[in-house]
Amino acid sequence: AVVTLVAAVAVVALFAALRPGTQPDQAADGRPAPGSGSIDLERRVTDFTAGLGKDGGYQPPTREERRTVAKGVALLLEGRREEAERRLADVEYGIRTVRDRATGRRFAEVADLAEAARVRRGWGSVYVDLSSPARWSVQVPHPVADRDTERLGVRVLRGRPGGVLVLAGAHRRAGQGGAADVAHRRDTVFHAVCAELAAHGLPGIQLHGFANDSAPGYDAVVSTGSGRHGLRPARALARALGAGGRDVCRAWARSCPLAGRGNEQSRTAAARRVPFLHVELSRDLRNDAGMEEAVAALTAAITAWA
Repeated sequence: AVVTLVAAVAVVALFAALRPGTQPDQAADGRPAPGSGSIDLERRVTDFTAGLGKDGGYQPPTREERRTVAKGVALLLEGRREEAERRLADVEYGIRTVRDRATGRRFAEVADLAEAARVRRGWGSVYVDLSSPARWSVQVPHPVADRDTERLGVRVLRGRPGGVLVLAGAHRRAGQGGAADVAHRRDTVFHAVCAELAAHGLPGIQLHGFANDSAPGYDAVVSTGSGRHGLRPARALARALGAGGRDVCRAWARSCPLAGRGNEQSRTAAARRVPFLHVELSRDLRNDAGMEEAVAALTAAITAWA
C-alpha cells in the first residue's frame, strides 16, 4: 500500500510538472519559482542607465538602422518573434526574455546584443510585456538627465498589463548638436520605435522631470502635447495628482511651462490621432518619498488603455 501511494504521488507530480502553461521556472500560480533566475527589472534598467553621462557615447543611427529596429519591435508585437529576431540581428540587436521578480511577469527585452554596444551606440532598449497583447506604451526619453524617470517608467510598466517601455539609450546631452535629445528629434531609434507603436494605435505616456524651481508653484505639468486625443486620461491624471494635494498645471486649460508642444513623439501621435500624454514631474514627485504617489496616479490614469 505504501508503494502504491508513493507511485500515485509520483504520477501526480509528473502531471503537475507537465501541465500546459507552466514553465520550468514558473510556479503553478504563474509566479517565478524560488531560485528560478528571475530578475529585478528596475535594477536591470538602472544598472544600465547608471553608466550614462553627458560625456558618454552616442552613435547616430542611419535611416535603415532606425527602420530595422522599429520593424523588429513591430514583428515582436505581432507575435512573429523568429522573424523579429532575424530582422534585429541585421543591426546586432536581439531579444531576451526576462522574468521580473516583482510581478512574476515575463518581458521581452529588445536591445544591443553586446552590453558594450548599448553604451557605445546609445540607441536604447524596449521592454514588451509578454503576459498580454500590447495596448499602450510608456516612454522615457531622458534617463538620468531627468533623474529617476527610468525608475518611474519601469514602475508604470509593472502597474498595468499590456505595456511597452521605450527607454532612450544615452544622456540627452551626449553626442554632437543635441543628437541624443530624442524627444526633439526624428532621426533616432527611440523615435522610430515610438512612431511604430503609434502606427499600431498604441497610446503613449512620456515621462519627464524638472527641477522644483523650473516651474514655480507646480508639482506637475500634464499635457496632451501637440494634439488633444489624450484629454480624458490627462484629466484623470491631473485629478489623481490634485487629490493628493499636488499643484498641477493643466496645459489644455491654461498656458503652462514645459508643455511639450514641440515634442516629436507627440506630433507623430497627433498625426495618427492616437492618445498621448506628456508629463513633467517635479523632483519631489520623483524622489523615494513621492514616487509611489506619482506611480499610483500614472497607472490609474491609463487604466482604460490597459
